[in-house]
Amino acid sequence: MDLDGKKALIFGGTSGIGLSACELLRDSGVEVVAISRDPSKAGERTGIRLEKCDVRNPESLENLFAKEAPFDILISAATGGSRASGPFLKMELSAYQASFDKLWGYTNVVRLGTEHLTEQGSIVLVSGAPARRAKPGQAALASVGGAVEQFSRAIAPEIAPRRINVVSPGVVDTPMFGPESDQRQNMLQAATAKNLIQRAGTPEEVAKAIIFLVENDFVTGTTVEVDGGWILS
Repeated sequence: MDLDGKKALIFGGTSGIGLSACELLRDSGVEVVAISRDPSKAGERTGIRLEKCDVRNPESLENLFAKEAPFDILISAATGGSRASGPFLKMELSAYQASFDKLWGYTNVVRLGTEHLTEQGSIVLVSGAPARRAKPGQAALASVGGAVEQFSRAIAPEIAPRRINVVSPGVVDTPMFGPESDQRQNMLQAATAKNLIQRAGTPEEVAKAIIFLVENDFVTGTTVEVDGGWILS
């Protein structure tokens, strides 16, 4: 896909990986709409239009898609809500179930957005390294991420020639880990100490993989890992 002159909708596009993807697309000549429950998180962003929408609300999504149609690129990095972690046998079942808001958000976006996507359009979702290799305390993350990746593979044949792919990041230095502080950096360092690449990734490094999947017309139904060697460590 030649990006110049295309239009992209990015859910979860006002912070972290999603915001970096917005900036890279904007710099490539794409009309960018960044969407989240709290667009103010993005601050002032030249060349990026901000919209408010909750991916868990189908009616709001339908209205947004109808207003923005047609578009060429559909990306979702939206978490949908809270994500449970810790020992599964001590986990509240409601917290485990709530973690699947990410999956429901993705399925809502794809189900309702694809009909407005141009014929050669591209969809990219974001899962996570626990889907491939879970560590203790990551049962919910692994379950949701695995479901996202299988969802993508399952529907790729149904939506062709439109394409759908997934990026799977490892530990990435984003606001998800709290405000910038020594404590945050120490936590990220400890979390990546046994990885082949012993540091946290940056949002831009993951966003570059998203852009690759958008641009490359010969890739669909696959997952690209940007995890610092997580699954090999």
